[in-house]
Amino acid sequence: MSTDQDREKKPGIPWRRLLPLAVLAAGLSAFFVFDLDSYISFETLHQNRVWLMQQVAESPLLAIAAFVALYIAVVAFSLPGGAVMTIAGGFLFGQWLGTVYVTVAATAGATVLFLAARTALGDVLRAKAGPFLKKMEAGFREDALSYLLVLRLIPVFPFFIVNLVPAFLGIPLKAFVIATFVGIIPGTFVYATVGAGLGSIFDSGERFSVHSILTPEIVTALVGLAILALLPVAYKKFKASRGR
Repeated sequence: MSTDQDREKKPGIPWRRLLPLAVLAAGLSAFFVFDLDSYISFETLHQNRVWLMQQVAESPLLAIAAFVALYIAVVAFSLPGGAVMTIAGGFLFGQWLGTVYVTVAATAGATVLFLAARTALGDVLRAKAGPFLKKMEAGFREDALSYLLVLRLIPVFPFFIVNLVPAFLGIPLKAFVIATFVGIIPGTFVYATVGAGLGSIFDSGERFSVHSILTPEIVTALVGLAILALLPVAYKKFKASRGR
């Protein structure tokens, strides 16, 4: 029978460690409560097109800083609208600079969420994990960079999920940042390129859908890159099997 003293010694999660996730959760809630999602839309881009382009032309540094800060917040708070923001980057700054700004901002926002999750829950979840999860963690950490690159290159899972899972698996921060930065470049470039031509779509009055971007050809190319990212893992396993 446990005593009060024994219960006090049981490990818990200090509230200070939960504070980062609490802040992110509050931000996500406020986003929907105040209907802020209506502002991150193609309709908003269309309606404010002239004003936005004017700000970019007259105050480029301020426009870049505002865009990057907003994008970091969208990713860190796991808000919907990342695809719209990426296309907006190409729309406002062109496909090349848009790709650069989005890649930097998305990596920074993802890192914020990764660190918040790892600080708050990472150690606790790993301590309570069963044998399967611990085995998965060991294998994932062994080739963390390759596996993360695959997850970034192929947009199968939501972006915020790929930000959280590595935190719970104990992936090193350096590997997370490198894989995120490199892995999102191809997809970001595709979306930014679409954004660079968004003005002509607005002028034509045609309807635009994000789902039309990932054509079979583009998906095939991304899958090909993901396979290349897995080659080091395959070679390592092949070499290990030959050494037995």
